[in-house]
Amino acid sequence: MKKILFILLISISFFGFSQNETLFEKGNKAYNDAAYDEAADAYLKIIANGKASAALYFNLGNVYYKQNKIAPSIYYYEKALLLQPNDQDIKNNLAYAQNMTLDAIAVIPETGLSKIYKNAASYFSFEQWAYASIALMFLFVIGYLLYYFLTYATQKRIAFIISIICFLFAIVTMSIAYAEYSAFHADQPAIVFEPEVIVKSEPNTRSEETFRLHEGAKVKVLEELNDWNKIKIADGQTGWLASKTIKMLKDF
Repeated sequence: MKKILFILLISISFFGFSQNETLFEKGNKAYNDAAYDEAADAYLKIIANGKASAALYFNLGNVYYKQNKIAPSIYYYEKALLLQPNDQDIKNNLAYAQNMTLDAIAVIPETGLSKIYKNAASYFSFEQWAYASIALMFLFVIGYLLYYFLTYATQKRIAFIISIICFLFAIVTMSIAYAEYSAFHADQPAIVFEPEVIVKSEPNTRSEETFRLHEGAKVKVLEELNDWNKIKIADGQTGWLASKTIKMLKDF
C-alpha cells in the first residue's frame, strides 16, 4: 500500500511538472506570436498551480509591458528581481517600465559605510549567505582536523591559520545572512495598481491629503489598520492609503 502511494505521489509530481512545462512553452509561443493575453493566461496558470520562478515573473512582466500595462509589468519585474536580485536583464526591463510611470520620486542616496555594506550584502541573497556560512564552517572543521592529524609543524601552522580564517569568515557571513533575512521580512514593498491614489495623513477618508501616487509607484508598507496601509516612498514621505489600491510583492 505504501509503495503504491509513493508511486502515485511521484506520478502526480511528474504530471504537475510536465503540465507546467507545457504551459510555459505555450506562453512563450503565444508571446512570440504577439498573442499577449494568451501568453499571460498560460503563465498565470503556472502560478495558480503553485509554481513560480524569476523567469516566469520576468516573462509576465514582458507580456504586460508589451500591452502598456504599467502596474502589472512593474509588479512582475519586481517579483522577478526579488528572486534574482543581480539579474541585469530584469533590472533593464524594470527601468524601461518605470519610465512609463507618472511619479518622479527622488531616492534618498545612501553614503559611507551603509552604502558599502548594502552593495556588498545585496550581491547574494540571505539564503546564499547562509550556504556560504555553512561551507566555511565545514572548511573550518576540515582545517582543524588537518591541524590535529598532520605531523610537520609548518603544515600544522598552515592548517591552523586556514581554519581560523574560515571560522572568522563563517561568523561574518552568518551575521550578514541573519541581518539580510531580518531585513527581507521587515521590508514589505507593494505596487500601486490604481490610476491615481490620494495618500492621506490618517487612515480615514476625512483626513487631509498629503500627496498623490499613480499606477506603478513602489511603496513600502509600514503598518496596517483595518482597510488602510501606512506607506513610505523612496523620498521619505509617509501617509495612509486604502489597502485595495496596492498589491504586495512578497506574496509567495
